[in-house]
Amino acid sequence: MKKILLVAALFYMGLANAQTPNAKSTTAQPAQPTQSVDGPQITFENETIDYGTIEHNADGNRQFVFTNSGNKPLVIESAQGSCGCTVPTPPKDPIQPGQKGFISVKYATDRVGQFTKNVTVRSNAVGNETKVLTIKGNVLPDPQPATPAAAPIKS
Repeated sequence: MKKILLVAALFYMGLANAQTPNAKSTTAQPAQPTQSVDGPQITFENETIDYGTIEHNADGNRQFVFTNSGNKPLVIESAQGSCGCTVPTPPKDPIQPGQKGFISVKYATDRVGQFTKNVTVRSNAVGNETKVLTIKGNVLPDPQPATPAAAPIKS
């Protein structure tokens, strides 16, 4: 019994010692300077557009707005929707450093129900060549006309 208690006490002391941080790991590290990347950078204002709840056949056009936060022109090489109901249109011209651009997206709102679709953007942005954006929402069905009550049958 004493051996079991001795082993248990050593085990707990080992755990307590393992939880104590080493002196090496507690010394403060100097802050690393932020390194700016040489080249184009793409920064989106929002990476998700929520259409909310919209009417059937409502306007499905929205825009993803971005900024070239780099120091060289940004070229959007392609923008691809995850299905045929999502059609993105990227800018054709390069976006200069500090300038804003947008990618238009049209969702086919003739499809009723909830949706979540992706738009994959490929560009020459350094370290961020591929970016996946998301659109989501809910398209309501057309309201059903009220059916008139059946007239009572006279006999």
